[in-house]
Amino acid sequence: MSGAIRVGALAPLTPPGWTEAGQHLLAGLELGIRDVNAGGGVGGRALELVVRDTAADPGRAEAAVEELARLGVTALVGEYHSVVARSAAIRADALGLPFLCSSAVLDALTEQPTEWVARIAPAQSRGWRIYADHLLGLSGGRGRRVAVATQPSLYWATGTRVLRDHLTPHGGTVTELDTRALPPDALCDALVGARATALLLLAGHPDPVVPIVRAVRRDPRLADLLIGAPAGQPEFPEWAELLGADGTGIPFLRHLPERIGPPGRRVEAALRHHLGHSPSFAAFEGYDTIAVLAESLRTHGTDRKGVAASWAHVEAEGTRGRIAFSRVPGIGVHQWTWPPVQVADRDPEDPDRFRTLRTG
Repeated sequence: MSGAIRVGALAPLTPPGWTEAGQHLLAGLELGIRDVNAGGGVGGRALELVVRDTAADPGRAEAAVEELARLGVTALVGEYHSVVARSAAIRADALGLPFLCSSAVLDALTEQPTEWVARIAPAQSRGWRIYADHLLGLSGGRGRRVAVATQPSLYWATGTRVLRDHLTPHGGTVTELDTRALPPDALCDALVGARATALLLLAGHPDPVVPIVRAVRRDPRLADLLIGAPAGQPEFPEWAELLGADGTGIPFLRHLPERIGPPGRRVEAALRHHLGHSPSFAAFEGYDTIAVLAESLRTHGTDRKGVAASWAHVEAEGTRGRIAFSRVPGIGVHQWTWPPVQVADRDPEDPDRFRTLRTG
């Protein structure tokens, strides 16, 4: 093949970033690149991934975007953490560098509408409303007196607002508990005092989330308390390794269909072989990102303006369905409307098996 088309990639690959999510995302991106190149590349040119570690640091992400732009990448892909992706998207927009965001869900991914940014993942408002509907549908009102164990972050604050706005009209309540001020035992006391029926983990993994789960599971006063993790922490193998049986029966969001079709099963098998365990939704999002970008390059050319212009028109077959973008009120980027979303948990009878509780 002739000269490669360089593609910049962002992912959290070192702490304090969620490195496991970053590794899954990168595995999907890399498999997508290999498959495109095995099929002849784009117009006889190979795709080359130029990876930069964001480590969950918005400033580091901005610097990486500037560096990759100087290196002449045609487009930017990736990132898992929403606040980091927001910084990357704003900088990419300013530089005129097309950015196809893989996994970040924050609705306000940019400060203003832009033609330069598109997103594979669903918006947070959509996914977390589906999660709130799951809570409202639980028997005995278990999902209505909700406490959230949270940390300061635009992502967690936005999620809390989505939950409150959706639950309150149906008689639900949302009480915020600051994990900085409340160690796990004190948080358990606060849950009892609030008469909470559900605790949602809106904080970092593994700390402080893992110690909180252990403390709640061991407190007999909270034996009937539902624990939930809408941000998807239980999806990843480290969760099961650290928590074992304590980590089961905790509903979380994942961006997967209830059943994956033949293309997805092929990719799943390849990712499983590479990772040594089941791939998460982030790995599928990475693969689908490259599938879409390759189609954009084939149909609209390999210059940056052409790639950005393609977002409004491109369609590609992904591992989880056919992907096309549209404009959604309140979201300033081109958005896949909509990726599949499900609420799932790990089966208490078999922690390695996932149960689908709700789809949307």
